[in-house]
Amino acid sequence: MDCYTANWNPLGDSAFYRKYELYSMDWDLKEELRDCLVAAAPYGGPIALLRNPWRKEKAASVRPVLEIYSASGVPLASLLWKSGPVVSMGWSAEEELLCVQEDGAVLVYGLHGDFRRHFSMGNEVLQNRVLDARIFHTELGSGVAILTGAHRFTLSANVGDLKLRRMPEVPGLQSAPSCWTTLFQERVAHILLAVGPDLYLLDHATCSTVTPPGLPPGVTSFLQMAVSFTYRHLALFTDTGCIWMGTASLTDKLCEFNCNIRAPPKQMVWCSRPRSKERAVVVAWERRLMVVGNAPESIQFVLDEDSYLVPELDGVRIFSRSTHEFLHEVPVASEEIFKIASMAPGALLLEAQKEYEKESQKADEYLREIQELGQLTQAVQQCIEAAGHEHGPDMQKSLLRAASFGKCFLDRFPPDSFVRMCQDLRVLNAVRDYHIGIPLTYSQYKQLTIQVLLDRLVLRRLYPLAIQICEYLRLPEVQGVSRILAHWACYKVQQKDVSDEDVARAINQKLGDTPGVSYSDIAARAYGCGRTELAIKLLEYEPRSGEQVPLLLKMKRSKLALNKAIESGDTDLVFTVLLHLKNELNRGDFFMTLRNQPMALSLYRQFCKHQELETLKDLYNQDDNHQELGSFHLRASYAAEERIEGRVAALQAAADAFYKAKNEFAAKATEDQMRLLRLQRRLEDELGGQFLDLSLHDTVTTLIVGGHNKRAEQLARDFRIPDKRLWWLKLTALADLEDWEELEKFSKSKKSPIGYLPFVEICMKQHNKYEAKKYASRVGPEQKVKALLLVGDVAQAADVAIEHRNEAELSLVLSHCTGASDGATADKIQRARAQAQKK
Repeated sequence: MDCYTANWNPLGDSAFYRKYELYSMDWDLKEELRDCLVAAAPYGGPIALLRNPWRKEKAASVRPVLEIYSASGVPLASLLWKSGPVVSMGWSAEEELLCVQEDGAVLVYGLHGDFRRHFSMGNEVLQNRVLDARIFHTELGSGVAILTGAHRFTLSANVGDLKLRRMPEVPGLQSAPSCWTTLFQERVAHILLAVGPDLYLLDHATCSTVTPPGLPPGVTSFLQMAVSFTYRHLALFTDTGCIWMGTASLTDKLCEFNCNIRAPPKQMVWCSRPRSKERAVVVAWERRLMVVGNAPESIQFVLDEDSYLVPELDGVRIFSRSTHEFLHEVPVASEEIFKIASMAPGALLLEAQKEYEKESQKADEYLREIQELGQLTQAVQQCIEAAGHEHGPDMQKSLLRAASFGKCFLDRFPPDSFVRMCQDLRVLNAVRDYHIGIPLTYSQYKQLTIQVLLDRLVLRRLYPLAIQICEYLRLPEVQGVSRILAHWACYKVQQKDVSDEDVARAINQKLGDTPGVSYSDIAARAYGCGRTELAIKLLEYEPRSGEQVPLLLKMKRSKLALNKAIESGDTDLVFTVLLHLKNELNRGDFFMTLRNQPMALSLYRQFCKHQELETLKDLYNQDDNHQELGSFHLRASYAAEERIEGRVAALQAAADAFYKAKNEFAAKATEDQMRLLRLQRRLEDELGGQFLDLSLHDTVTTLIVGGHNKRAEQLARDFRIPDKRLWWLKLTALADLEDWEELEKFSKSKKSPIGYLPFVEICMKQHNKYEAKKYASRVGPEQKVKALLLVGDVAQAADVAIEHRNEAELSLVLSHCTGASDGATADKIQRARAQAQKK
């Protein structure tokens, strides 16, 4: 174990720091890092280099080259820079490269050098140019802060939702600050800058002077400042060589260290581990690297070549032309297990396992010692935790074997943590591979989450590895394999050297009916790449018409969209396409399209009936549908026109249409309605009252009620109302008026074509039995019994029924014999029945 700790460096009495190699860099850099603009993404992200031709000693004619590498130095992209001078570069949280130009324009590139978009930091920045810029990350997103030539600051806390904020002016500032950085406190971005011995804090409204507590005397300038990865701590490098460390709010001092070097450092970053009480800062000069903290001594390393520092959640990445290393504080579990002469439970368990493999009895002695102290569970947990923080697979296996060995002697140790650690380490070792180049630590991996790691593998187009990880971790298909296959398909459609047919077939063979995959999204990507025919072929595999149709409309394939909507049977979808077609095509082409689609035409007619009546008329005219056109004019005569002339004209148009449709009945009925309307208007003019819009029967009834019998009879003759119907109308009207005298005269005017039973029924309906009896005697023999029963003369009805010898009539009378007074009548009927049966 003492050999294993050879690269451990103590910082004070409570912490060790170690630096180990991640990769041996094989990139072929043509220039030193000092001659390039460098941007490295956190969480083992990519490295971007822009060879800087805007340096004064460089020839202006040299074209700059933007190169993007993985963290292991594997080239990802290379492109000639054809835009303006770049002041600063940085990576967003989505691993997009932000390039801030001198004119304030920010160009955004993808991981493979593909141009994504651009945005401007405002007119003021454009006019005053950019002196310096910072790309920073917060919980709101990735932000950009700009220092202009007018020595003013402008920032946006989230480039995804660009909102520019012009920070307050610093009083008396005539030159650029000696150093500055961005802080993030209470969900608000601030600017901290140094001007001589003074520090200024800028928020959205105010500029305030701040003083670090416990700052040593003699400081006349701040040369460098660094904020921690989590924005909780701040480090200041002064011109006296003193490094002040405290909280980012500048309210508390943690410690200070005098490095006795007055030259300003190239870089200064924090190096701290989550949940660790130790705080350290890494300072880099040309050939020296120093780790300082709350200790009288520092840790120093010699740098053999130009190096660049990348702050991480739990340490610092350091890369140069030849190597890529990681410097961090040794985790507690690793320190307790591996430090010299350690008697920690984890250390004893590791030794016990090694002795067991040697078949030595010392294994039993170590194990007994741990069990006697009751620390076996703690020992297993220490070994599992330490395995997660080890970079080398061999040491990971050794620690996990020790943990597995210890578990055998525990009755109820939950296996979840051991299994989960094995899975996590297998994933981490896979992505740390040189060809993948994502050197995540266990702490970074847990902070990043598996979903984000999969997104980053997809971004690097490492689809097979991402799918293997999903299958290994048994992630749900919608979150794992399906999502990755969808991304693969979206990349596949960008391969323009392959035919549309081959691409569509390959995607369908690979995806099939995989749940969670939307062919419409893939087709949308194909359309965005200018491959419309491929998009249409892909939409054939989309089972949801609701996803097919909107994209087809967007692609100007409206007729195909209409066919798909009709096939789906979704009327709302059909209406959507129809309204789109109506706006897209001229009127004639639109109607011709509808003629070929009966279902769509029917639905559009329904729509027009409620929304666009004139369009409906045009449709009927174009189709020569005279029957529907006649019905349309018929409805229009009642719905729209108030003047009688207009209504008659609409009815005339309806009659003409019905004649063209060879519907004689409808045409004649319409002409009769026209005659009736004219007659009703004349009656209103001559007699007053309300006649218009009454039916023919109601008109006759109204005339009778008004005492205009001759006019009613003339109207009946004009419209050929049958006598029976006229008698019924007159009978009902006179009964409603209770004009019994007139009713009696009417009944005697001539023989009733409807008989006299209706007179009895109408009188009884008006509760006038006296009048009803008058007509009961005039009722014919076949209806005599019914009439007598209606007026309540059961006895006489019985006599008539017996006289007629009609069994049905006898039964009817018998059913009306309910009271005691009708007992004799009932007996008479029964005797009549008995006599009839004897005969």
